[in-house]
Amino acid sequence: MDKNYNFHLIEKKIQKYCKKNKIFFHNNSFLKNDNFCIMVPPPNITGYLHMGHAFQQTIMDTLIRYHRMSGKNTLLQMGTDHAGIATQMVVERYLLMKEGKNKNSYSREEFIKKIFDWKKKSELVMFNQIKRLGHLINWKDVRFTLDSNFSQAVKDVFITLYKDGLIYRRKKLVYWDPKFQTVISDLEVENQIHKNKMWYIKYFFTESHDNNNKKYITVATTRPETLLGDTALAVHPDDKRYTKYIGCFVNVPILNRSIPIISNKSIDISKGTGCMKVTPAHDFNDYDIGQCNKLPMINIFTKDGKILKKLNIFNYKGKKKKIFNDFIPKNLQNLDRFTARKNILFTLKKEGFLSRVISYKINIPYGDRSGVILEPMLTNQWYLSTKILSIEAIKAVKENKIIFIPKQYKNMYLSWMNNIQDWCISRQLLWGHRIPVWYDSFNNIYVGENEESIRKEYSLKKDVPLTQDSDVLDTWFSSSLWTFAGLGWPLDIKKINMFHPTNVLVCGFDIIFFWIARMIMMTMYIIKDKLGNSQIPFKYIYITGLIRDEQGQKMSKSYGNVLDPLDMIDGISLEKLIEKRTKNLINSKQINLVKKNTINKFPKGILTHSADSLRFTFLSIASTSRNINWNMNRLKGYQNFCNKIWHASRFVIKNIDKTVFKKKNISSLLLNQWIYIELNKVIKKYHYFLKLFRFDQLSTLLYKFIWNKFCDQYLEMIKPILQYGSLYEINSVKISLFFILSKILLLVHPVMPFITIYIWSILQKLNKIFHPIIILNTIPQYNKNLKNVYITKFMNWFQKVISILRSIRVDSKVEYTRLLKVYYKNISLYKKIFLQENNVILKKIAYLKCIVEIQSPLNLSSVIMRIIDGVEIFISVDSCFDIKIELQRLDKKILLLEREIHKINYFLLNKKILMNAPSCFILEKKSLLKNNFDILKKINNQKKILLKKILT
Repeated sequence: MDKNYNFHLIEKKIQKYCKKNKIFFHNNSFLKNDNFCIMVPPPNITGYLHMGHAFQQTIMDTLIRYHRMSGKNTLLQMGTDHAGIATQMVVERYLLMKEGKNKNSYSREEFIKKIFDWKKKSELVMFNQIKRLGHLINWKDVRFTLDSNFSQAVKDVFITLYKDGLIYRRKKLVYWDPKFQTVISDLEVENQIHKNKMWYIKYFFTESHDNNNKKYITVATTRPETLLGDTALAVHPDDKRYTKYIGCFVNVPILNRSIPIISNKSIDISKGTGCMKVTPAHDFNDYDIGQCNKLPMINIFTKDGKILKKLNIFNYKGKKKKIFNDFIPKNLQNLDRFTARKNILFTLKKEGFLSRVISYKINIPYGDRSGVILEPMLTNQWYLSTKILSIEAIKAVKENKIIFIPKQYKNMYLSWMNNIQDWCISRQLLWGHRIPVWYDSFNNIYVGENEESIRKEYSLKKDVPLTQDSDVLDTWFSSSLWTFAGLGWPLDIKKINMFHPTNVLVCGFDIIFFWIARMIMMTMYIIKDKLGNSQIPFKYIYITGLIRDEQGQKMSKSYGNVLDPLDMIDGISLEKLIEKRTKNLINSKQINLVKKNTINKFPKGILTHSADSLRFTFLSIASTSRNINWNMNRLKGYQNFCNKIWHASRFVIKNIDKTVFKKKNISSLLLNQWIYIELNKVIKKYHYFLKLFRFDQLSTLLYKFIWNKFCDQYLEMIKPILQYGSLYEINSVKISLFFILSKILLLVHPVMPFITIYIWSILQKLNKIFHPIIILNTIPQYNKNLKNVYITKFMNWFQKVISILRSIRVDSKVEYTRLLKVYYKNISLYKKIFLQENNVILKKIAYLKCIVEIQSPLNLSSVIMRIIDGVEIFISVDSCFDIKIELQRLDKKILLLEREIHKINYFLLNKKILMNAPSCFILEKKSLLKNNFDILKKINNQKKILLKKILT
């Protein structure tokens, strides 16, 4: 092995090695084995590898490697999502820049081909990024949610749900994106609080209701342009200010439309004037009020957010009816909604309808992709009825057939599912799964795989014109089929028979509603086992926290605080990092702030790190917390950990080279027994933490054992044995070094594959007991017979002795190899037995001339005394020791003890305190006082002995 750990070179070699040995996918020859499958949540093809992807995929790969080494047939199924609106947005922008054309410049087929061409390049970049982290994926079997097989699955599911009466088409209120001109899911709405205004508008009573001694009623609104769609005013039935007006009629300003005043318990009496205008076609609350009161609905906007030339008027069922005049003033027609607002306000003020204006903070819905203000709009859409689907999905989680980890997300899921609304599954886009619905000239609906099958099923002649619905399905509709369609259903069922239900879903809490709930519903309705029972999509849902920057802020391009995982591996200069972070800022005023923060945090840019250290860091932060603050120092620390493993392995390989290995057995050497016992305890906890998905505790366990127990303690203790030990001792240590390092590499491999594969390939050439491919070996298992509490206790104590001897040597500037005479007193029987039985080896480990029990130190001419776990240790002092240093240490110790004794005495002499203190607490203080007096006496005696040594 090279002296230094050149991780970039090693990682490139390992990538080639893994590809050559084809160790990344399931093997059908293991069909009799248990199966373990994780479906990687398919990242959008628009994307790149961000911290969330790298974090979650590292957890998945760790689990897959662990279960593969546990003898299971494993599959980590990779795929990408076509990401309807996101992809269309990115490609439209790309084509505008490259070709100067928009989507309308192409036919539907041409535009889709352009996206597929772009997808190939984008996907390749992302895959190359993911490969850098070493995930156990068969890259020849990657799925795409718009490939031909997946498309067939989507069609089959849609047709089944439609024929079962669960899919329907209806005119309802939805969030509409005027920029993309498509419906937007409620879950894709980003609500932002902004300073706005509230306008108070007078609605005058009609002439027939002018007998109330009041000419008008005032309504407060933040969207005055929507008065064009008003069909009622509403007040709370208990609001005494307005009860007498319920049933009266008022005229809508500007339009002079007569509308009723109705009552509804949802009205907030304290908000505005307590009287609300009702616009059922452009407000969700108003829509509900309209449905309850069977109010007409009036659409006032075009698809791109402009005012119509004529109003679209519908009854409460969504059917077009001539209930009101469809007139719109000419000066408002075809105006942008916000320009129309200004014109309407000008007219209202001019004609005396506007009474006052106040500042007001309001929640405004924005499209998370387009960044524009969304408009509630009345549109015809396809819906999936979810109430029936939710029954089994709720039951599966309640009965713990599906388990959320951490548990608190179970309640979040159930709360949403118990109040679930029908799902709008249609989108007005070109890119996506086109809805398998055709219409004839009379708007009759035909559902089927294609036009040919529809004509055959419905006996339609060729001269009957059919037109396919131009809408596509919501991206989440196809994604909800991921666990079974991603495994090949319905065309290829080999993998689904092996791996479904899958085992674990790893994802963030932000998509519990978007995706997880819908996957459970869809899978349980479509996929049945041999007995016809619903299959769950996965057994466990492991929810990760959200990685934030070091200040706890969400990582976002718009904030300029994003970290690219590949920059952690390859490194990046400060200049390039600033350029990267300021490239996509929404607010250009933030550029200087982002530059300043980046310079402060990364004055020299980001240094290179191994992929293994990044993976280990990800696992170390995988706690139960909902928010995780990223820490670069942690990454740096785990890079040092990788270096520690490298140098320790190099030391072992260097020392065991040319060793003849016999059959493995537990050495009788105390030191070897101890390290095997310690490793065995680690193995037990290792499996336990993985079972609990406590990756943070797993990483701490490995780190502490390898760094502290193996490297700092065991390797240091066996060095004198390798140098001065007997042939038996040396061979015993070498054999243990080989097996202990082998087990360590096997345990670490699921977390850090690159360094372990490389070291394993060298180590196993020395002793071909294990399989040469590390992942094809069995993960170490706990041995319930391998434990000895006395060995553990003794070695913990003896290491303290070694540590103190080392400190004394350093303080006195005595060489670490100089042999010391050590005596002990007041030792327990089991410690005495261990010292006597292992006297020779312990002397070598600690560089001792002798280690002997004495009854009294008075016969010793001069010694340094230490008390370790109640045992008095005496180190013989000769001319090489600087006694003055020890006297200074004793004086400090005496001072501390005297202070402690004074504190305890004060407590025990205070009658008030003693009256209220528990008796056990008082006894504890008395015992501590006696112990401190005993220690003080011994230290003073030692000081006298040392002072005599100086005087003589």
